[in-house]
Amino acid sequence: MKQSEKLGTEEIPKLLFQMAAPASVGILVMSIYMIVDTIFVGKFVGAMGIAAITVVLPINFLISSIGMSIGIGGASVISRALGAGDRQHAFQTFGNQISLTILVSTLVIFGGSFFQEEILKLFGGNGEILEPAKDYFSILLYGIPFLAWAMMSNNVIRAEGRPKIAMNIMLIPAITNIILDPILIVWLDWGIKGAAWATIISYICSAGFAVWFFFFGGSELKVKLSDLVLKLEIIKEIFAIGIVTLARQGTISLLSIVLNNSLYAYGGAFSVSVYGIINRMMMFANFPVLGITQGFLPIAGFNYGAKKMDRVKEVIRVALKVGTGLAVVIFTALMIFAPQIASIFTNDPELVAKTAPALRICFMATPLIIFQLIGSAYFQAIGQAVPALLLTLTKQGFFLIPLILLLPLAFGLDGIWMSFPIADVSAAAVCYWWLRRRVSF
Repeated sequence: MKQSEKLGTEEIPKLLFQMAAPASVGILVMSIYMIVDTIFVGKFVGAMGIAAITVVLPINFLISSIGMSIGIGGASVISRALGAGDRQHAFQTFGNQISLTILVSTLVIFGGSFFQEEILKLFGGNGEILEPAKDYFSILLYGIPFLAWAMMSNNVIRAEGRPKIAMNIMLIPAITNIILDPILIVWLDWGIKGAAWATIISYICSAGFAVWFFFFGGSELKVKLSDLVLKLEIIKEIFAIGIVTLARQGTISLLSIVLNNSLYAYGGAFSVSVYGIINRMMMFANFPVLGITQGFLPIAGFNYGAKKMDRVKEVIRVALKVGTGLAVVIFTALMIFAPQIASIFTNDPELVAKTAPALRICFMATPLIIFQLIGSAYFQAIGQAVPALLLTLTKQGFFLIPLILLLPLAFGLDGIWMSFPIADVSAAAVCYWWLRRRVSF
């Protein structure tokens, strides 16, 4: 039995664990590396270093989301093609993904190089934040093609039913970065430039491992030169779903523009540093729930393609139950240990004092996040682009951005923090309602 065929035969709880656990570990280690990166910058560069990273990372991930969108869009096509037994279409889709990732990410790098300062200012690189942000971004930019390739590969490998290999794609850059941070930032005293170089080297290692797997590591996906030739129909199929991820990341980047500039206006550069710490905690705290969502996608997509709707409904039920339980545990820990969490990142008592209450407010609706994640992921898995796009944009686009613009008018800086739980509750309600309308589970 090929690995992908197990997606249609294994017991759902066991299968979800097998798919979600490696994804969760990968996300956990990735989030730890981002935290370690921020800790070293916070301790050895200062609050403005944290602010600079906070400004640059949304730009970095907006550009790299091209690879992610090609990966997720193509992975949805590949999952359904493998489920339907159409292996040739899966191979052609993967070949087109390779060509698209290389072509588009390279073109975007040139644009980022020419308009570097304008982009940084747009994303909130104001005042004293600008110079360290330029130091970080000017180096990091050239690692984007490697990150785009790694993120594309990660989703394709998971679509093959190889979650442990996909996990390694995330573990390798995280571990590499954790090793290099103290060497380059502290020992060589390169400061924020050292953080950027550590990140680039880690991207290259991750991309190299993905190349090895596809050509020598036993991948089911075989590519001929003819598969690399771009075909309009396949491109449309990839981006019909991939555009959801690109739109989501675009919305997150728009959110970063609104958020960083609002934080600077209502609380100064210091408040951007506060959010930098909270933002690092978001991926770390939610890693089990994000892992469940990643594990859910190929299972739902394969079984939908194989017309096994009972298994699709079961994986929805199991994912929601397990995700809710894990989210409650996360929520409890965050509420209790907020000051201790803030103190990990900085020695500045003022920054700790301002971060702890803001962190508690931002994470107040954590137990509900699984409903918005699975609600949108289901439509993405089955290839229905319009509901997937709308539900994906619900939190950031339809609720959070308007709330960040409106609530500070009445509540000042606290209004920005209050926007997060209100948006979470609203998005969870909409996604769950839409999911129940379409699937009786």
